[in-house]
Amino acid sequence: MANGKEEAAQIPLVAYQDHRFLESSEARTLRILSEYLEPQAKLRRAGIQHTVVFFGSARIRPSEEALRSLEELEARRKSRHDYPSAAELKKARMAVHMSQYYEDARELSRLVTRWALSLQNGSRFLVVCSGGGPGIMEAANRGASEAGGKSVGLNIKLPAEQQPNSYITPELSILFRYFFMRKLWFAQPAKALIVFPGGFGTMDELFEMLTLLQTHKMGHRMPVLLYGSAYWKRAVNFGYLLESGTVQKEDMKLIRFADTPQEAFDILQTDLTRILKVNPALKHPFL
Repeated sequence: MANGKEEAAQIPLVAYQDHRFLESSEARTLRILSEYLEPQAKLRRAGIQHTVVFFGSARIRPSEEALRSLEELEARRKSRHDYPSAAELKKARMAVHMSQYYEDARELSRLVTRWALSLQNGSRFLVVCSGGGPGIMEAANRGASEAGGKSVGLNIKLPAEQQPNSYITPELSILFRYFFMRKLWFAQPAKALIVFPGGFGTMDELFEMLTLLQTHKMGHRMPVLLYGSAYWKRAVNFGYLLESGTVQKEDMKLIRFADTPQEAFDILQTDLTRILKVNPALKHPFL
């Protein structure tokens, strides 16, 4: 007869405590559902009502960092030791050029957050949301933090781990396994979208959101700003899409372009005042 200790050892785990089961293909539905319910619980607990979403490249660096890297290469060239290649120098100069987008995203996030805090609707009525990683995502969370506001970071588990940036409000840092659930939480509370220059991931996120708006699946309208008209009009030939008939004039009204933080903020403030039916307060209450 087995003693009590042996009997206790044979008691199986309940399913929701069995990590091996939860990681199995049979439990995929539970994992997907968890990635809907946990963000919902966190945002509700924090009182977050609406978001302004920032998309953009994870590879764009702060100006100071990019400039320092270029100066190091230039110093190597002058010393004639460990001479950098032309390709290295070209890449470093481009990084300095692109770093202005980091600074602009940071400033725009600061402007949006300061304005949102002035609305007297509560500090969590309207907050900045990013993909939670480095680059433009970090700049957005950083600007919100510098303005004294909270911000959301919706990170994604990748083979090469993308670490959450240090500027996300800790209780609003959320990690996803599934891209489509992450996209759902970008879209559901969003009341505006600003898209800075980026690569495949940024393009994917942008066109998914545009498709939802075009097909009225979003459930609400919202402004979509492409920041950096020179980049976007070269990266995507919107004129040819229209000329070829693959999009219509009405579709092109979904997007607008902006080239300075102030220009982008003015558009967002006007649209969000109408969408959210808020008291616009002062035009620039923090200047």
